[in-house]
Amino acid sequence: MKKLLSLISVLLLFSCTEKKEENKTLDQNTAFETYKTNFVEALWKLHPGWASSIGYHKYDSVLTIPDEIQREKELAFYSAQLDSLKAFQILNLSNSNKTDFHLMEDFFKSSQWSINELKSYQWDPSNYNVCGSFSEMLNNNYDSLDVRLHHFYLKMAFVPAYYEAAKKTISNPTLEHTELAISQNLGGSAIFDKDLSEVLVTSQLSAEEKIKITSRAKDCLKAVTDYVVWLKNLKNETPRSFRLGKELYTKKFEYDIQSGYTADKIYEIALLHKKDLHDKMFEITQTLWRKYLKDKKIPDSKLDAIKEMIDVLSVKHVAADSFQTAIEKQIPTLVEFVNKKQLLYLDPNKPLVVRKEPAYMAGLAGASISSPGPYDKNGNTYYNVGSLSGWPKEKSESYLREYNQYILQILNIHEAIPGHYTQLIYSNQSPSLIKSIFGNGAMIEGWAVYTEKMMLENGYGASTGSATASTGSATASTGSATASTGSATAPEGADTAEPEMWLMYYKWNLRSTCNTILDHSVHAKNMSKKEALDLLTKDAFQQQAEAEGKWRRVTLSQVQLCSYFTGYTEIYALREEIKKEMGDKFDLKKFHETFLSYGSAPVKYIKELMLAELP
Repeated sequence: MKKLLSLISVLLLFSCTEKKEENKTLDQNTAFETYKTNFVEALWKLHPGWASSIGYHKYDSVLTIPDEIQREKELAFYSAQLDSLKAFQILNLSNSNKTDFHLMEDFFKSSQWSINELKSYQWDPSNYNVCGSFSEMLNNNYDSLDVRLHHFYLKMAFVPAYYEAAKKTISNPTLEHTELAISQNLGGSAIFDKDLSEVLVTSQLSAEEKIKITSRAKDCLKAVTDYVVWLKNLKNETPRSFRLGKELYTKKFEYDIQSGYTADKIYEIALLHKKDLHDKMFEITQTLWRKYLKDKKIPDSKLDAIKEMIDVLSVKHVAADSFQTAIEKQIPTLVEFVNKKQLLYLDPNKPLVVRKEPAYMAGLAGASISSPGPYDKNGNTYYNVGSLSGWPKEKSESYLREYNQYILQILNIHEAIPGHYTQLIYSNQSPSLIKSIFGNGAMIEGWAVYTEKMMLENGYGASTGSATASTGSATASTGSATASTGSATAPEGADTAEPEMWLMYYKWNLRSTCNTILDHSVHAKNMSKKEALDLLTKDAFQQQAEAEGKWRRVTLSQVQLCSYFTGYTEIYALREEIKKEMGDKFDLKKFHETFLSYGSAPVKYIKELMLAELP
């Protein structure tokens, strides 16, 4: 009897202890949810422009002045939030809240580092540009036009002080970012002139109100123009280099990418992956050589042979004046394929609008997606397409060969279906607002790159009756330095893309691979422009116009070019790991939808959640 009573006492004690732990966990999560809600509201007060950009319009009429007072306010805010996080024991948080905890902590530390160490607000004049936010107020239909124009009017009052603060802050800027600031501000300034005038005609405002808005807009146009003139006349005899340098680059990679890899490690993996791609491409080239080049002798050099085959296939492209139209026509085909193959659910009620790239965005990329954000879930998603209008014939032809009929389809997979557009729609539906607003670039870009290969694996690009050539079969390695990211062949029993499409896909995949090599080499290893162009044109088989554009991009951005390959490598490895764990029970559609359901969180955190939830 004594033993029985003793046993019962132990069981009761264990039960009570377990109950206390459950209550502690419940209390921690409830408190953390409340903290997150209060934090987000405080964040938007501090960054009203950011809030507006993702669909939270409570502070649309406010424009923060980018001066020292604002930066001190931000530093104090981030420090206070880091102190607040200390109140939570991360082990007592749910898996989802653990991820949010990490995202918030990284954001606070990254923001502090950016202000205290990176200091791009001093050397990058393109940080200062109000045109984009004002353009969104006119063009997005989140409220009635008259309400939006009222906020537009109130916000314009801050514009002159905004640019005056910019002039006082800028010190020893880079030449490249100065030129970008001049072109983007000039291009976007039409929002206060022509664009506003056209919109005012359709509004219901009184004549007196329209006059007041027009008058204030003239002050804004002058402020923008004066800023451009000031930049043009700025004496800068020893401009800062656009290169970050090894130390800053390594730290920025850590904060921006939030990968399981370091900057050095992903660079090494990219170098090995480049070699692997060259082997696969040469195998396909040998298969296609006689079909396209008859009895012509194949070059002894592997890279020369690949380049010659790519040049032959690249002549198939759309006309310059129908580039945007061709993109619009391909979108329904991608939707049909994804639905037919049951790759993931596509919401038919979320609009995608293909448009000419706005002037204030010009200068960085030829194609991009603008998502409405988690607060404006029913707003338009824009596919921004760079215009070829006014380009010299030679430059235009070079660009069109780069985006030939094969690669243009892969571009649309990446940017639209089931790439960026689809992922951002899912991200906006995520129950975690933190994951939506602190979107991780490597996950976002990595998903888009992953879908390119996934679509071909499942038969996209197959030609009826064509040979289903096997184009290599190096399987994914989930942790080795070689990091081969999958077989070229489609799943067993499925159709496969024709070898021409695979060859062009590998060429396209070399872009993301060489983006990483280029970015790291330029900013951490002082790679010259000539070396960079050689890498892009010879090793990555890019057209000269595309290579020149990429050089410009690497001089204007840092680390972002690594996000494509890093995210892709991590996502593909995660899929293969889960596929191996689940065997015959693995469901590709479920994997995709589950992966996307966590929002735009870093892959390393999504991996933790998905592996923890495996049966």
